[in-house]
Amino acid sequence: MKPLPSGVENKGVRLKRILVQSIALLAAGLGVACGSPPPVPEDHYYRLQAVYAAEPSSRKIFPGTMEIDRFVADGLTSERSIVFSESGKPNQVNAYHYHFWIKPPTVMLRDEMVSFLRNAAIADAVVTPEVRVQAQHVLTGKIKHLEQITGEPSRTLLEVELSVRRPTGGKLLFLKTYRIENESSGGVAAAVESLNTALSILYSDFVVDLMKL
Repeated sequence: MKPLPSGVENKGVRLKRILVQSIALLAAGLGVACGSPPPVPEDHYYRLQAVYAAEPSSRKIFPGTMEIDRFVADGLTSERSIVFSESGKPNQVNAYHYHFWIKPPTVMLRDEMVSFLRNAAIADAVVTPEVRVQAQHVLTGKIKHLEQITGEPSRTLLEVELSVRRPTGGKLLFLKTYRIENESSGGVAAAVESLNTALSILYSDFVVDLMKL
């Protein structure tokens, strides 16, 4: 067989070398793509706790038994995923995928209210509907905002409507909406601490208002 000119042969060798290198790079890329996937982020769970720091009431504002219903909330606010919005975009709300409350907010805030009012001693007994006793007063709450606000300035927003009525006859004794924006240093854990502070302030303001009745 007649040998190829040296220029043609060198060009063929170079093409073969490029082809081999390309196949090697493709195989390496496929190896990475088919390797172990990145680890799934770990779930984080948080609680809210309202601290009653004042002295118990010297008089029973609501003699008898007060029943605290499960709070209500709409949409994302009612779910366990922690909700956040961006500063400057108040109408756009999101939820974290790996940060959760330990209980639904409607239960968590209700349970904290029960403990708070027991410590405040505003009634002879403070119970939930599960106790199944005749109550002389019923407290209901609606969570309107419970969220972190990211951006500058970083903060949190807590807004709750609270009402007290008599179950017999349904007479409304108290109705007020409380809204607190509190500073936060950024990050979910810091936002939870900020909301804890806001919840204690909000419940304290509520008790002060009840004592004026």
